[in-house]
Parts: sequence; C-alpha cells; structure tokens
Amino acid sequence: MSALPAGWKRLSLTAWIFIGMGAGVLLGVAAPGAARELSPLSNIFLRLIKSIIAPLLFGTLVYGVAGAGDLKRMGRIGLKTIVYFEIVTTIALFLGLGAVNLVRPGEGMTLQHTAAELAVPKAKPSLGQVLEHVFPSSVIDAMARGDVLQVVVFSFLFGAACAGVGAKAQPVVDFAESLAEVMFRYTRYVMYLAPFGVGAAMAVTVGSKGFAVLFGLGKLVLTMYAAQILFLAGVLGAVALIARVPLAAFYRAAREPFLIAFSTASSEAALPRALENMERFGVPRHIVAFVLPTGYSFNLDGSTLYLALASVFVAQAAGVPLSAGQQLLMMLTLMLTSKGVAGVPRGALVILAGTIGSFGLPLEGVAVLLGVDAVLDMARTSVNVAGNCLAAAVVARWEGVRLQPAADEARALPA
Repeated sequence: MSALPAGWKRLSLTAWIFIGMGAGVLLGVAAPGAARELSPLSNIFLRLIKSIIAPLLFGTLVYGVAGAGDLKRMGRIGLKTIVYFEIVTTIALFLGLGAVNLVRPGEGMTLQHTAAELAVPKAKPSLGQVLEHVFPSSVIDAMARGDVLQVVVFSFLFGAACAGVGAKAQPVVDFAESLAEVMFRYTRYVMYLAPFGVGAAMAVTVGSKGFAVLFGLGKLVLTMYAAQILFLAGVLGAVALIARVPLAAFYRAAREPFLIAFSTASSEAALPRALENMERFGVPRHIVAFVLPTGYSFNLDGSTLYLALASVFVAQAAGVPLSAGQQLLMMLTLMLTSKGVAGVPRGALVILAGTIGSFGLPLEGVAVLLGVDAVLDMARTSVNVAGNCLAAAVVARWEGVRLQPAADEARALPA
C-alpha cells in the first residue's frame, strides 16, 4: 500500500467505483473472453449484497416504527408516500410516452409475429393477485426469496405490534436497533468489495454484448438515456427544489447507490448503501426504513418510463398504429403489472412481454430489445434508486423535518 501515490490513498469509494467501472469496460473491449470469466466475481458481490437486505430491512423498520411510537403518524407517512409515488410514476410514464412519440425510434424496423411467441409466458396479474401477493404467508419464506415488499409489510406490522405492547416489547426493539447497526457495519465491509464487483459486472456486460449491438438500436438507446436524464434533471430536480431538499448534500448521499445500481443493474445491490446514506443525510430512520423499501414496488420511475417507451417502440417497429386511447390503456396496464420488478435485473422484459402480447404486438420485439437490455437496464435501475432516495427526502420534508446531513458524513464513508 505504501507504494501507492498519496493521492490514490485519499480516493473515496465513489472514485474507486468509477475506476472499477472504467477498468471493466476496457477489459470487456480488449479481452471479451477473459471478461466473461469474471461473472463469478460479480455474482459473489451481488450475493453478499442480497444477504444484507432482509435482516437490514427487518431491523431498521421494526426499530423505526416501534421507536416512533405514534402509529397514527406512521399511517400518515404511509399515505403521503403512496400519493407521492403514484404522482411521480405517472409523470415518468407520460414522459416516456412523449419521448417515443416525438422521436419515433421504431420506425424503419420490421417486426413480425412468429410461432415462437407461443412459448413466451404472459405476465398480466390481476389487481387482486397483486394485493394478495403483498401479504406473506411466511416471513422466513419471504426473506429467503428476497421478496422486499412482503418483508416490509411483515416488519411494519411487527413494529406496530411492538409499539402497541409498550415496555414489554422493549427488549425486542433494542434487538432490532442492534441488528440494524450490525447490518450497517456489515454493509460497510461488503462495500469495500464494490469496485471489484461493479468492475466485474461491467466487464461481463461489455464482454458479452460488445458495442456493436448499440449501433442497430442506437436511436432507441439514445432516446431512452435522454428521457431518463430529462426525468432526473427536470422532474426530480424540480421536485427537490419545491421540497427544498439541499441538492449538493443529496447528491453526495445518493451518488454511490446510483453508481452501484447503474453498474450492477440491480436496485437490491444499492439498497443497503441507500438506507445508510439517506439516514446520514438527515432523513429519520422510521421514514427512510419505510419509504425506500416500499419504493421497490411503487416508485419505479426509471422502469415505468422505459416500459412506456419500449412498448410503443415495438408497435412502431411492427407498423401497428396505436391510438391515443390505446396508448393510455397500455400505460394503465403497465402501472399495474410493473409493480415489484425493480429488484430483479432485466425483470422489466418479462413485464413488457406480457403487456405487448396482450395488445397483439409481436413478441419478437422483446428478443430485439434483449440485445441492448443490459445497457437500458443500467439506466432505468439507477433512476429507480435516485427516485427512491429523493422520495425519502421529500416525505421527510413533508413531515416538517429539516434535513441536516451528519457533520462526519465524509469521514463515515469508506475510502
């Protein structure tokens, strides 16, 4: 270590993640065969991250709800959270719809229905099925499957029960607090591996897909990234200003979760760091522990924008005109079926397959999108994470919290 220049020793974890991403891209271009062999390293990092999710959510949410002690206030926070989620998600849908109709990236392509469509599963759950799935029959099973929303529901009710019991539940609440603190420290240890994990993920992506595939669908990729950037800067930026969220401090808190989500294409990988950073940013624990995990099912800004854009793109490529009414109906369908896909890499493709199939569009479009989906998924997943981080800050401001980042924020981040 002493052989390293002094400046390198002072680099933050964010800088090392950037270095890892750059090295992964270069390796994927220069030696794609070797890059593909790094898949185990990327998977090990993701496995370690996923091992954090369930105990961290349980500890933070139980302690947050029980520590708040006011169930009426938690109900008010929950209502505000859902209202905010649905408003911002709807804006994302219409922004994607506007972008795809303005640029029309699917024109000039030819997609047709094929016999292979019969083998593609349809994914169109009813409202009743979605609501039923929210409630776990076994929290152990939900934790084992990594079902974030079910873990959140159980932990919220468990924390409410602890608050209702009162002093007798204090040992359980103390355990939840200790568990949360231990998992935050565990997260810091795992995050030392982040530059290697995200570098390997980038190397595998570039080594497997290359850059050549981007040229055929370059117009779609550019439209997607432009729309996501517009959403980040225009919509989320405006929301932050209206809610008076300190932008510079928020950027410092959200940048690492954003980069981790971008490089791994998994919101789950970014969740532990997002929980820790947003609490250090000044969001009370009971708010951040409720809003962030709930956003995994109800605040998929990047995914919903992508689904709106991709579904109409397939219609354009197939030469199938969709009226304004049909497009609005498709958007309503996507709002229902897209719940809960944020934690699954490439999970939006399954939702897209079911939606376009139900509207009579060729499922060959899904196969075409698969070629660049890794690139698209990085954008939509990172926007999901940024949107959820901001949601926690907005709900905190809505509750009258004055966001004051911890004085030792910079020192607390791994270097």
